[in-house]
Formats: sequence, C-alpha cells, structure tokens
Amino acid sequence: MPGQFHPTGCENWGARMRDFSTGHRKSPQGFDRILMAVAATFLSVAATTANAQSGPAKSPADLAIDAAVPLPEPANVPPPTVNDFKPDTAAAAPAAATPPKKEEAAAPAAAPATTATVPPAATAPTATAPTATPPAATAAAPAVESPKTEPAKTEPAKAAPAVAAADQPVADKLRDLIAAKGARYFDRKNERTAVENFYKDRNYAPLWSEAGAATARAKSVIARLKDANSDGLNAADYPTPDFAAATTPDAQAEAELRLTESMLDYARHAQSGRMHYSRVSADISYPEHPVDPVEVLINVSTARDASAALAGYNPPHKGYQALKAKLAELRGVTEDTSKHIAEGDVLKFVKPTKKNANPVVMEDERVPALRAKLHVAENAADKRYDAAVADAVRKFQSSNDLKATGVLDNATVRALNGPRNDRKIDIVRVNMERWRWLPRELGAKALGDAYVILNIPDYSLKLMQGDKQVWTTRVVVGKPGKHATPELTETMKFITVNPTWNVPPSIIYNEYLPALAQDPTVLDRMGLKLARAADGSIRISQPPGEANALGRIRFNFPNKFLVYQHDTPDKHLFAKEERAFSHGCMRVQNPDQYAANLLSIVLPKDNYTPEKIKGMYGRSEVNINFPTPIPVNIAYQTAFVDSAGKLEFRKDIYSRDSRVLALLKGSEGRDMETAVSHAQPNYVRPTNVRVPGDSFASNSGMGFFERLFGPPTPPPAPVRQRRVVR
Repeated sequence: MPGQFHPTGCENWGARMRDFSTGHRKSPQGFDRILMAVAATFLSVAATTANAQSGPAKSPADLAIDAAVPLPEPANVPPPTVNDFKPDTAAAAPAAATPPKKEEAAAPAAAPATTATVPPAATAPTATAPTATPPAATAAAPAVESPKTEPAKTEPAKAAPAVAAADQPVADKLRDLIAAKGARYFDRKNERTAVENFYKDRNYAPLWSEAGAATARAKSVIARLKDANSDGLNAADYPTPDFAAATTPDAQAEAELRLTESMLDYARHAQSGRMHYSRVSADISYPEHPVDPVEVLINVSTARDASAALAGYNPPHKGYQALKAKLAELRGVTEDTSKHIAEGDVLKFVKPTKKNANPVVMEDERVPALRAKLHVAENAADKRYDAAVADAVRKFQSSNDLKATGVLDNATVRALNGPRNDRKIDIVRVNMERWRWLPRELGAKALGDAYVILNIPDYSLKLMQGDKQVWTTRVVVGKPGKHATPELTETMKFITVNPTWNVPPSIIYNEYLPALAQDPTVLDRMGLKLARAADGSIRISQPPGEANALGRIRFNFPNKFLVYQHDTPDKHLFAKEERAFSHGCMRVQNPDQYAANLLSIVLPKDNYTPEKIKGMYGRSEVNINFPTPIPVNIAYQTAFVDSAGKLEFRKDIYSRDSRVLALLKGSEGRDMETAVSHAQPNYVRPTNVRVPGDSFASNSGMGFFERLFGPPTPPPAPVRQRRVVR
C-alpha cells in the first residue's frame, strides 16, 4: 500500500527470484552472479554511509536486496488518533449542512458557510474497520524512519452534533416521520432528498425549536412568511405552526416539518414564480432558474438574519423593488377621491355645419376639473365642453379600450377616475409575478451588464447598461391574437443591413398562398419572389430595398418563435398611441440609431454612427457580428414605475392580466408551478392552393435557422421555369 513498506514483501521478492533462477536451466548460477554484481556495486555506498547509520551493518546480500526493491518516499503523516476512526455516516456528512454553534450565530448573513479543509499532505489515511486488519499487517512497521519534522496540525473531522437530552424525543420522532411520511410534506423528490440529508446530518436535532420552544431563527422565518403579501405573494400559501401549542414530541416534530415545508415553498415561489408562465400563454419562454433546496436549507439555517436570507430569493431587479414599494403605498394609503370627477349628464361637442353654423356648446361644472385631468391647458377655468376638451376625451378613450367618440359618459368618467386601489393592487401583484419569470441577470457582464428590454404594452424599447438607460425608442408590436409578440429572453448575435425578407411559413400558408390562388400576379405586384427549394418546399422572399418589409436593418436574436426586431417602411404607424399592427416581430422607429448604440457597446473601436450605418444602405446584405451577444428581454409590464418614480399603468392589449390574477387568487395549489405543453403551429401544404402548372410541397425540410432567417438566395431560375411559376 502506498506510503508503507512490509518486510514480507522482501520474502516474496526473494522467492520470486529463486523461482526465476530455477526456471532457467541453462544458467544455474545466474542468480548468484547477479547477486554478487549488485553487492559489489553498493559496497562502497555502504562504507561511506556506515558512520551515519545506527544499528549493525548489513551484509552484501541484504544491501543487494535493499537496492533492488524500490522503497516509497516517507510520507509526512501524523499518527492516527481516535478521531480518525468514525462511522461512515459521520464522515460523509457535509460540513456545510451542519448548523452553526451558538458562538457562530453572529456571523454576517452574507458570509457563506465554510468547511475546514485539510491539506492533502496532512490528510490522515481513511480508516476501515479495525477488526478486519490481519495480525501480520498490524505488526509490520515501516522500514524507513520518518524525518524528524513536526507533523502538520490537522483539524479533526466534525461529527454530527450531539442532540440535547431535551430534544432527543423530538429527534426520534423526526427520524420516524421523515422516513415514513416525508412525501406527505415534500412531494418534490429533490426537496425530500435535501430535507432527509439535512436532518440526518444533524442527527435529527430540530432546527426550529429548543426544548419545545421556538428559536429566534424560527420566529424570524415565521415573520417573513406571514409578511409574504408585501412581496406580491399570498401569506395563506405558507402556513406557520404554533410551537407553543405543540406540547408532545409528535406535535413538535410535526411543527418542525411544517415550517420547513412552508419555508421551501416560499423560496421556490419567490425565486421562480407562483405559477409557471406556460399556464398563461403558449408564446412565453424564459430561461428556467429553479431554487436549490439544499442551498436554501444551508442558507437559512446559518444566516445571521434568517428573514432577510429568505426574502433574498425575490427578484433583485430595480423594477420589481419599485413595484413592491408602490404596493405598500397602495395598501397603506386611503384612496383619495377629492380629485375624482363626479358622474352626471352626458356631455358632447357638436361640430358646426352649414345647416347649424353655431351649435350650442354644452357647459358643466365638471369641465374645469376635466381640463386639468386631461392636461388641456387652454382656458383652464372654462366650463364649456368645447372641441379641445372633446378631442382630449377622444384620445383618452382610444388609449383605454373605450369607444373613441369624444362623448363624456359615466363609463368614461369611471375610467378617468382610475381603478380603485384594490384593482391597482391586483395589477401590481400581477406584474411583480412577471418579474419572477425573468432571468436574475438581465445583462451581459462582459459588456457592463448591457441588455435590451422591450415592454409590449408600453410599445417601447430601452437599451440599458446596468441601471442606466443608454437609449430608447418607440416600437410596433404584434396584433392581439395569434400574431401577438411573444415574451422571451434570447441573445442578439448580429445585425443585418439590407436584409432579404424571407416570408415566415405562417404568412406563406395562411395569407400569401390563398391570395395567390385568387390572383397569380399578386406576388409580382408586391415585389415578392417565389422559388422552390431542393426539398420541394416553397420559399417566398423580398429582396433588399426601400420597400422591403424589414426596412433597411434587421436585429437578429434566434428564437423558437421566429421573431426579430427590424426597420419598417411604414413610418406613420409610430405616430399612433396604440401600435399593435405586426405579425409578431417588433418594428423599431429609429433603427440606424439603435444599431449605432448597440455597436458602440459590442464594437466600441469601430466607431459606428447612424451616418455610417446609413452609408451601408444598398442592395447587398451585410452582416455585422457581435463578438459578445447582448441579451434581449421582451417583457409584458402593464404596471411599472417610470424614471420619475410615478406608478404607470398600460392597457392589457393581450388580455393576460386576468389570467395571471385568476391563478394568483385561485386554488390550483402546487399544480400551478408545473409547466404545461402547448401544440406548436404546423404549417402544411394547403390542399386547395395551386400555382398554374405546378403544385406545392410541404416545408418539412426547413431547418430552424432557415425558417428564421431564410435559406441562401437561390440561383436565378431559367426563363422557362419563371414563366411556368408565373
């Protein structure tokens, strides 16, 4: 065995040499010659070192044997102590899971639990069962004396903590309860395994009580769970036990596991969400970031402030923290109705006509307050419901899902007064839940935490570096329904200047092919090209140019929804308040500025400016690759706090708030956290669509990136084939 030398090994070596000599009949004295030659070689060495050695001098034969058998280097290993012989269960207990001693309870919460490590050279040999050691091996001593150096000081391996006598009955019940009914408390396998190992490493000593009374750590965790409403969660989802009422070991063990169960539930919901986003819509996809139950148990059981440690699983984002503060304000401030506009008679403005050149202008005591509410600065004290007021009412109605008539009715008055606080609270809670779905780190660290965030209901895009806004612009998003813009997180990898628009399969099969069946010239009139791929599938594309549907620039972040951000020739749409007009992609108002700002972050030495980008406009595609991709986060925030600290609300254009709120207030329990699968669109060849002289094949052979960005531009087709396609 390494590090030891057994004299019995020399005997075996000699026997092997004797067998070797007798096996070679041609040289019966071969062994003697070898032995004498080796002895002569080492006689001088023995003579020079004789004075430095103690004990009788060795014979030439002994010296020869010593020289022929390699001896291991002496290991600087201290002699074993009683601490080196422990049961395997104690040796395998992770030190990080051991609860802190009382003198360690004052350690800062941010300091991670540490384990004392022993240097490899000073590690004691692993002990096996002592009774299995043969007597001969026990009697054998190392042949080489260890150097006279002081052995390294080692810390004995920590054993599982001893259970206090008063807590031993509870520990016994905990052991039985976890073994027999652990699944009743922890139905997730990873949590059940973590809890079993955690308490096993503690010899099943209770964490939350001592001598039947709740510890300060337990009280801290209970306070956090009871205040879960402040985090946008529901405190009723995390029941807490009454340790004072638990007077028997059975009841105390039950209370122990109930509090551990609620603590793990809270950490999981705070980190990943009370529900899985797939239960809200099929077009939501964010990276999963589940909590580790082992880490939670260690963190909360060793932290100086257990409540703060548990609260730390909530999103760290500034947007979430701002909503949490507004939630507290909404719950703590009585609703102010002094500035509300009273309901009353319907007010409308009648435009002058030839028959009625001077119509009567209605007057009302509420009009000055209405002017102030709608920011009509002209004639602030005027009580007449004139054209300026009617136009402001019409714009408000258009932005708040009301029929834009310009008539002030009671429905418009209620909308002007805003939702009651309880409704605002619900909307804020819904949007706090959405923050839990987003990645914990929104940006790329290598780029100063740079990222893009697009808020669908706000029709806005922001380029950020950390908490600093670098640039912002208006966007057009997808129409409600099947063309809704998806919520996702991906990374932008490159920009394409002068892009070719490769029409997505959904548009080809749902719109263009049916139109082509009615009018074979429709694609030519739209400037689109139709081609057949090698696999027989149909491709429709639009070459680069001013009229291209993607405009002059496309911003590429490959994703399963086949959407991206791009320019548009329809600039007039950016003047509208509501801008949900696309098939799912996001149109950017100022793409040249957007590109320049992105490239100034990823390629700062290349000096890209909007003018330089515009100078690249032409007929040939140009890709500018990002050495480091920038994360793109597409969010759906109907409530947020703006840069001035004001709580803003936006129209729920995809009607998703009600679904999230129903789940938050519902009774589906744990099932809400389970992902659900959704059928993906299947674009197949329509049976009723044909092109004269040809037929369509399915696009099943298209690869992912081909479907997203299109195939390479096909070579020009022969003239005869073009005529056939037309």
